[in-house]
Amino acid sequence: MRVFDLCFTSINLSELWPLIHRHCLCYLPYLMDLVLNCIINPGKVFDLEVPLVDVAEGYRAMDERRAIKTLLRV
Repeated sequence: MRVFDLCFTSINLSELWPLIHRHCLCYLPYLMDLVLNCIINPGKVFDLEVPLVDVAEGYRAMDERRAIKTLLRV
């Protein structure tokens, strides 16, 4: 049995979604205020840009820890 199977066999997405949704909603106004007042810049998360056709390279870079988050250009 794989580790994934052990961890997620009893989790149903329909049960998990309300918890995630409620958690995100409580922080959203605070985070939006930080972004709109230029206290944080959410764009700093993306440290690699690749064209959409090179999506595999973007995932490879994140897997190899050469990038934190890849921005795909259309």
